Amino acid sequence: MFKGSMTALITPFKNGAVDDKAFEAFVEWQISEGTKVLVPCGTTGESPTLTHAEHRHVNELCVKVAAGRVPVIAGAGSNSTAEAVEFIEHAESIGADAALVVAPYYNKPTQEGLYQHFKAVNDAGNLPIIVYNIPGRSIVDISVETMARMAELPNIVGVKDATADLKRPMLTRLAIGADFCQLSGEDATAVPFLAGGGHGCISVSANVAPRLCADMHEAWNVGDMAKTMEIQDRLMPLHETMFCESSPGPAKYALSLMGKCTDELRLPLCEVAQSTKVRVEETLRTVGLLN
Repeated sequence: MFKGSMTALITPFKNGAVDDKAFEAFVEWQISEGTKVLVPCGTTGESPTLTHAEHRHVNELCVKVAAGRVPVIAGAGSNSTAEAVEFIEHAESIGADAALVVAPYYNKPTQEGLYQHFKAVNDAGNLPIIVYNIPGRSIVDISVETMARMAELPNIVGVKDATADLKRPMLTRLAIGADFCQLSGEDATAVPFLAGGGHGCISVSANVAPRLCADMHEAWNVGDMAKTMEIQDRLMPLHETMFCESSPGPAKYALSLMGKCTDELRLPLCEVAQSTKVRVEETLRTVGLLN
């Protein structure tokens, strides 16, 4: 259903508010640079500090600007099942192509609780759902067995896997089948994830280097391993730098240097350290993204 380079979009802020103009221009740039799927209101979009009204607004704006040219997987997760259901209903009502729903964080549900959460989300409408498994932020890990159980639900069509466990895509493919959409949530391991049965990557680095990320996936899709690895080697310093502080701090600072938005974050995320700023600028120049 979804394949190739996908961007976990940042949410630009200006003077404390969502910067609609910058976001619209950013979405246009992403599409023109070859991004195959847009993913607003995820972790990189600072969804935990967006108000519910802002969350809905950003998803609406993304769908509007994309205008059917590329799919939009709307962020619709919450650690409250009732809130996640509301976000799913809204995403479907605005014409999103799918929803990204994170495993409930902080609550620390059991595997049965995880299943029941996603079953409620599944039952909320007819929108395809990508399960977002990110144990590093949510504390809970959705097991392969639970994922296979979820996959029997009609609207659960895939997973964004940010476990960094390179056995996981192979085990998931064996448990569920090759048609279950597996998307990496870890830039640095995207290529081996594809080799293990993955279909694409929902990327932080693609905010900053959308063309390179898109070209790498295109090379993979046509079987050009030499070009795939050449681009991956070029991107690796960027992948490392984008996570030298809590994301999306480094990505937003990089984009501010590129003139795409301000580097403004919302507390408890704060301005990146001076050492990070130096590293980000050096990396952009090394990768060839800044003159």
